[in-house]
Amino acid sequence: MTDAPTIAPAAWIAAPGLTPYAEAVAAMEARVAAIREGSAGELVWLVEHPPTYTAGTSARPEDLLEKRFPAVAAGRGGQWTYHGPGQRTAYVMLDLTRPHGTVRPRDVRAYVHGLEEWLIRALDRFNVKGERREGRVGIWVADRARGTEDKIGAIGVRVTRWVSWHGVALNVDPDLSHFGGIVPCGVAEHGVTSLHRLGVLATMEEADSALMAAWAEVFG
Repeated sequence: MTDAPTIAPAAWIAAPGLTPYAEAVAAMEARVAAIREGSAGELVWLVEHPPTYTAGTSARPEDLLEKRFPAVAAGRGGQWTYHGPGQRTAYVMLDLTRPHGTVRPRDVRAYVHGLEEWLIRALDRFNVKGERREGRVGIWVADRARGTEDKIGAIGVRVTRWVSWHGVALNVDPDLSHFGGIVPCGVAEHGVTSLHRLGVLATMEEADSALMAAWAEVFG
């Protein structure tokens, strides 16, 4: 009997500066094809974008309230999302035909749950309690004293022949006023927040370190 081949863990790359959204999509498409063909390994790609509104496959035109920035079709699931400086976007390209830590193979729902858990655990490292909400995508932070809650992390995925792409966006210190040009993820009755708005003055590098540590706990 021969041993099963060892599969290398996903590589991590942090892109310097601001990556134009169209360039990111093209790079992801190429990497996903290479993963599918077996010519490249899995990747978690950390980027920041110039201010951009992106429309998922469920986005409604009326939820683009003011076209302050370029508005582009993203090809991922979900509705309208803002990307911009101070927000860490993590593009996750994995072969979902095999298990990853707590995530079962060929189970998109389990994969999305894993992404949620990843963000929740990363936030916990800053003593921020991120929460799921039934019927709402993303990660939320509640202010129970005021009876309000705001979104701190967005999730939008696409899976092509069992290879994932797109991923998550964590608000570290973006200009939150930029979200005012859209109805984020179709949810008008709640706002958005960031680590800095919550008083956690984390750097992008510290946010990346928290994401990397939490990744190992969820995805192995």
